[in-house]
Amino acid sequence: MCFSATASFVAAVTTASVGAITLTRADSPRALPLAAMPMIFAVQQAVEGLLWLSMDQVNPAVPAELAFLFLIFAYVFWPIYTPIAVLLLEARPVRRRLLVLSAGAGLGLGAHLLWWLLAHPHTVSAAGHHLVYETGYNATLPVALAYFISANFPLMLSSHRWIQRLGFVIFLGSGVAYLSYWAAFVSVWCFFAAAASVMILGHFEAARRLGKDARPHAPQSATA
Repeated sequence: MCFSATASFVAAVTTASVGAITLTRADSPRALPLAAMPMIFAVQQAVEGLLWLSMDQVNPAVPAELAFLFLIFAYVFWPIYTPIAVLLLEARPVRRRLLVLSAGAGLGLGAHLLWWLLAHPHTVSAAGHHLVYETGYNATLPVALAYFISANFPLMLSSHRWIQRLGFVIFLGSGVAYLSYWAAFVSVWCFFAAAASVMILGHFEAARRLGKDARPHAPQSATA
Protein backbone atom coordinates (compact mmCIF):
# COMPACT_ATOMS: atom_id res chain seq x y z
CA MET A 1 0.00 0.00 0.00
CA CYS A 2 1.09 3.65 -0.08
CA PHE A 3 2.31 3.94 3.52
CA SER A 4 4.87 1.24 4.29
CA ALA A 5 5.81 -2.40 3.92
CA THR A 6 4.11 -3.12 7.24
CA ALA A 7 0.83 -1.58 6.07
CA SER A 8 0.98 -3.56 2.84
CA PHE A 9 1.62 -6.87 4.59
CA VAL A 10 -1.07 -6.23 7.22
CA ALA A 11 -3.54 -5.50 4.41
CA ALA A 12 -2.40 -8.64 2.59
CA VAL A 13 -2.77 -10.93 5.62
CA THR A 14 -6.14 -9.47 6.61
CA THR A 15 -7.55 -9.66 3.11
CA ALA A 16 -6.18 -13.17 2.57
CA SER A 17 -7.77 -14.35 5.81
CA VAL A 18 -11.16 -13.03 4.74
CA GLY A 19 -10.55 -14.36 1.24
CA ALA A 20 -9.93 -17.88 2.54
CA ILE A 21 -13.30 -17.81 4.32
CA THR A 22 -15.00 -16.35 1.25
CA LEU A 23 -13.71 -19.17 -0.94
CA THR A 24 -15.34 -21.72 1.35
CA ARG A 25 -18.70 -19.97 0.82
CA ALA A 26 -18.62 -20.34 -2.96
CA ASP A 27 -20.75 -23.38 -3.70
CA SER A 28 -20.59 -23.33 -7.49
CA PRO A 29 -17.83 -22.89 -10.09
CA ARG A 30 -19.58 -19.73 -11.33
CA ALA A 31 -19.17 -18.14 -7.91
CA LEU A 32 -15.45 -18.88 -7.57
CA PRO A 33 -14.08 -15.91 -9.57
CA LEU A 34 -15.95 -13.43 -7.37
CA ALA A 35 -15.08 -15.32 -4.18
CA ALA A 36 -11.40 -15.32 -5.17
CA MET A 37 -11.20 -11.52 -5.46
CA PRO A 38 -10.09 -10.82 -1.86
CA MET A 39 -7.36 -13.46 -2.11
CA ILE A 40 -6.08 -12.00 -5.39
CA PHE A 41 -6.05 -8.51 -3.89
CA ALA A 42 -4.07 -9.94 -0.98
CA VAL A 43 -1.43 -11.23 -3.40
CA GLN A 44 -1.25 -7.80 -5.03
CA GLN A 45 -0.79 -6.11 -1.65
CA ALA A 46 1.93 -8.62 -0.75
CA VAL A 47 3.71 -7.76 -4.00
CA GLU A 48 3.69 -4.10 -3.03
CA GLY A 49 4.95 -4.98 0.44
CA LEU A 50 7.89 -6.81 -1.15
CA LEU A 51 8.39 -3.80 -3.39
CA TRP A 52 8.74 -1.54 -0.35
CA LEU A 53 11.33 -3.91 1.12
CA SER A 54 13.26 -4.05 -2.15
CA MET A 55 13.50 -0.30 -2.68
CA ASP A 56 16.92 -0.22 -1.01
CA GLN A 57 18.24 -3.23 -2.93
CA VAL A 58 21.50 -2.74 -4.81
CA ASN A 59 20.07 -4.61 -7.82
CA PRO A 60 17.58 -2.22 -9.49
CA ALA A 61 16.01 -5.10 -11.42
CA VAL A 62 14.33 -6.38 -8.26
CA PRO A 63 11.97 -3.42 -7.71
CA ALA A 64 11.49 -3.09 -11.49
CA GLU A 65 10.23 -6.68 -11.75
CA LEU A 66 7.96 -6.30 -8.73
CA ALA A 67 6.63 -2.99 -10.07
CA PHE A 68 5.85 -4.66 -13.39
CA LEU A 69 3.92 -7.41 -11.60
CA PHE A 70 1.96 -4.86 -9.56
CA LEU A 71 1.13 -2.85 -12.68
CA ILE A 72 -0.04 -6.00 -14.47
CA PHE A 73 -2.54 -6.50 -11.67
CA ALA A 74 -3.67 -2.86 -11.67
CA TYR A 75 -3.69 -2.08 -15.41
CA VAL A 76 -4.35 -5.42 -17.09
CA PHE A 77 -5.82 -8.02 -14.76
CA TRP A 78 -8.63 -6.14 -12.99
CA PRO A 79 -10.25 -4.54 -16.08
CA ILE A 80 -10.49 -8.02 -17.63
CA TYR A 81 -11.30 -10.08 -14.55
CA THR A 82 -13.91 -7.90 -12.81
CA PRO A 83 -16.66 -7.83 -15.46
CA ILE A 84 -16.29 -11.56 -16.09
CA ALA A 85 -16.57 -12.38 -12.37
CA VAL A 86 -19.72 -10.29 -12.03
CA LEU A 87 -21.20 -11.56 -15.30
CA LEU A 88 -20.96 -15.18 -14.16
CA LEU A 89 -23.30 -14.43 -11.25
CA GLU A 90 -25.74 -12.15 -13.04
CA ALA A 91 -29.15 -13.51 -14.02
CA ARG A 92 -30.94 -10.46 -15.36
CA PRO A 93 -30.75 -10.26 -19.18
CA VAL A 94 -30.33 -6.49 -19.60
CA ARG A 95 -27.58 -6.35 -17.00
CA ARG A 96 -25.90 -9.38 -18.53
CA ARG A 97 -25.78 -7.67 -21.94
CA LEU A 98 -24.24 -4.56 -20.39
CA LEU A 99 -21.72 -6.70 -18.56
CA VAL A 100 -20.77 -8.42 -21.82
CA LEU A 101 -20.04 -4.98 -23.30
CA SER A 102 -18.05 -4.10 -20.17
CA ALA A 103 -16.05 -7.31 -20.52
CA GLY A 104 -15.30 -6.44 -24.14
CA ALA A 105 -14.07 -3.00 -23.10
CA GLY A 106 -11.92 -4.62 -20.40
CA LEU A 107 -10.33 -7.06 -22.83
CA GLY A 108 -9.49 -4.29 -25.28
CA LEU A 109 -8.15 -1.97 -22.60
CA GLY A 110 -6.18 -4.72 -20.87
CA ALA A 111 -4.54 -5.74 -24.15
CA HIS A 112 -3.67 -2.12 -24.94
CA LEU A 113 -2.16 -1.45 -21.50
CA LEU A 114 -0.26 -4.74 -21.54
CA TRP A 115 1.31 -3.75 -24.84
CA TRP A 116 2.30 -0.38 -23.33
CA LEU A 117 3.89 -1.96 -20.26
CA LEU A 118 5.85 -4.42 -22.40
CA ALA A 119 6.98 -1.83 -24.93
CA HIS A 120 7.88 1.07 -22.62
CA PRO A 121 10.03 1.48 -19.53
CA HIS A 122 8.43 1.86 -16.12
CA THR A 123 9.83 2.88 -12.76
CA VAL A 124 8.70 3.08 -9.16
CA SER A 125 9.90 5.45 -6.47
CA ALA A 126 9.06 6.31 -2.89
CA ALA A 127 7.75 9.84 -2.41
CA GLY A 128 7.14 10.49 1.26
CA HIS A 129 4.96 7.64 2.41
CA HIS A 130 3.72 6.75 -1.06
CA LEU A 131 4.88 4.62 -3.95
CA VAL A 132 4.72 6.39 -7.28
CA TYR A 133 4.60 4.31 -10.46
CA GLU A 134 5.86 5.98 -13.63
CA THR A 135 4.95 4.34 -16.94
CA GLY A 136 5.06 7.31 -19.29
CA TYR A 137 1.44 6.59 -20.19
CA ASN A 138 -0.80 9.64 -20.53
CA ALA A 139 -4.31 8.34 -19.91
CA THR A 140 -6.85 10.17 -22.06
CA LEU A 141 -10.48 10.62 -21.03
CA PRO A 142 -11.65 7.68 -23.22
CA VAL A 143 -9.05 5.41 -21.59
CA ALA A 144 -10.06 6.54 -18.10
CA LEU A 145 -13.72 5.92 -18.94
CA ALA A 146 -12.90 2.48 -20.36
CA TYR A 147 -11.09 1.61 -17.15
CA PHE A 148 -14.05 2.71 -15.04
CA ILE A 149 -16.51 0.84 -17.27
CA SER A 150 -14.52 -2.38 -16.99
CA ALA A 151 -12.99 -2.30 -13.50
CA ASN A 152 -15.61 -0.51 -11.37
CA PHE A 153 -18.93 -0.13 -13.19
CA PRO A 154 -19.63 -3.92 -13.38
CA LEU A 155 -19.74 -4.09 -9.59
CA MET A 156 -22.28 -1.28 -9.38
CA LEU A 157 -24.27 -2.82 -12.23
CA SER A 158 -24.75 -6.14 -10.41
CA SER A 159 -28.24 -7.02 -9.17
CA HIS A 160 -26.70 -8.36 -5.94
CA ARG A 161 -26.79 -5.74 -3.17
CA TRP A 162 -23.44 -6.49 -1.56
CA ILE A 163 -21.64 -6.43 -4.90
CA GLN A 164 -23.29 -3.08 -5.69
CA ARG A 165 -22.11 -1.73 -2.34
CA LEU A 166 -18.59 -2.90 -3.05
CA GLY A 167 -18.67 -1.02 -6.36
CA PHE A 168 -19.80 2.21 -4.74
CA VAL A 169 -17.22 1.96 -1.95
CA ILE A 170 -14.42 1.44 -4.47
CA PHE A 171 -15.75 4.33 -6.55
CA LEU A 172 -15.70 6.63 -3.51
CA GLY A 173 -12.21 5.38 -2.66
CA SER A 174 -11.02 6.21 -6.16
CA GLY A 175 -12.32 9.75 -5.70
CA VAL A 176 -10.39 10.14 -2.44
CA ALA A 177 -7.26 8.70 -4.04
CA TYR A 178 -7.57 11.02 -7.05
CA LEU A 179 -8.10 14.16 -4.97
CA SER A 180 -5.67 13.45 -2.15
CA TYR A 181 -2.90 11.23 -3.54
CA TRP A 182 -2.77 11.90 -7.27
CA ALA A 183 0.94 11.08 -7.61
CA ALA A 184 0.36 7.68 -6.00
CA PHE A 185 -3.16 7.11 -7.38
CA VAL A 186 -2.55 3.55 -8.62
CA SER A 187 -1.15 2.42 -5.28
CA VAL A 188 -3.80 4.11 -3.13
CA TRP A 189 -6.73 3.08 -5.34
CA CYS A 190 -5.64 -0.55 -5.25
CA PHE A 191 -5.44 -0.40 -1.46
CA PHE A 192 -9.01 0.94 -1.24
CA ALA A 193 -10.17 -1.81 -3.57
CA ALA A 194 -8.35 -4.49 -1.57
CA ALA A 195 -9.81 -3.30 1.73
CA ALA A 196 -13.30 -3.04 0.26
CA SER A 197 -13.12 -6.49 -1.32
CA VAL A 198 -13.81 -8.04 2.08
CA MET A 199 -17.41 -6.95 1.45
CA ILE A 200 -17.65 -9.86 -0.98
CA LEU A 201 -17.92 -12.12 2.06
CA GLY A 202 -21.07 -10.19 2.93
CA HIS A 203 -22.60 -11.23 -0.38
CA PHE A 204 -22.13 -14.93 0.31
CA GLU A 205 -23.12 -14.67 3.97
CA ALA A 206 -26.31 -12.80 3.06
CA ALA A 207 -27.17 -15.49 0.53
CA ARG A 208 -26.67 -18.19 3.14
CA ARG A 209 -28.86 -16.41 5.69
CA LEU A 210 -31.64 -16.12 3.14
CA GLY A 211 -31.38 -19.81 2.39
CA LYS A 212 -30.16 -19.14 -1.14
CA ASP A 213 -26.90 -19.86 -2.87
CA ALA A 214 -24.81 -17.32 -4.76
CA ARG A 215 -25.64 -18.82 -8.14
CA PRO A 216 -27.96 -17.01 -10.54
CA HIS A 217 -31.48 -18.22 -11.17
CA ALA A 218 -32.42 -19.23 -14.68
CA PRO A 219 -31.83 -16.15 -16.88
CA GLN A 220 -34.99 -16.72 -18.94
CA SER A 221 -37.17 -16.20 -15.86
CA ALA A 222 -35.48 -12.98 -14.76
CA THR A 223 -36.19 -9.42 -15.63
CA ALA A 224 -33.96 -6.39 -15.83
